[in-house]
Amino acid sequence: MIDHRLQYPATERNRDAILDVLRGVLPEAGIVLEIASGSGEHVVHFARAFPNLTFQPSDPEDAALHSIAAWTQDTGAANVLPPVMLDAASDRWPVGKADAILCINMIHIAPWRATEGLLREAAALLPQGAPLYLYGPYRQASVVTAPSNEAFDDSLKARNPEWGLRDLEIVAALARDSGFSAPVVTAMPANNLSVVFRRV
Repeated sequence: MIDHRLQYPATERNRDAILDVLRGVLPEAGIVLEIASGSGEHVVHFARAFPNLTFQPSDPEDAALHSIAAWTQDTGAANVLPPVMLDAASDRWPVGKADAILCINMIHIAPWRATEGLLREAAALLPQGAPLYLYGPYRQASVVTAPSNEAFDDSLKARNPEWGLRDLEIVAALARDSGFSAPVVTAMPANNLSVVFRRV
């Protein structure tokens, strides 16, 4: 029997730190849409911690969709819906409702149009006051970028010139123009950031 579960070491390292932030961000009830769910390890971990929330995972890759389904079945997470194929850059998301949106480690490993689509469609989907949570490495104008992040940026651009660390100020400006608040930023382990926008 084929095991479709993908495993990413970074997920196990960062999931509890992210969870600590999400406890102060997510609503008490409703639907949480995760964009670019990847292996599915995050979504099942969060689902266990928030049994009153329903999680909708998504990803544009078939292998990820199979992995998400496998992790959901393996953990018996009853509050995780079947994953849907979703490309953040698309203007036709196959989701009709969300009370919060999570996007972990996508923006730097996707073309800029995926960030544009994420902010545009999240603004159309979320009700007033609802959170859009982003996680990953960013450049900040007032902060010296860590050497490890500079090396990571170089490696990303070598793999795909459309990838790379984004300037947080540029992402925040696009979010503002899309209908979001200024971000609340929390420093995370390994030179990552939690960035929370609210629909205004």
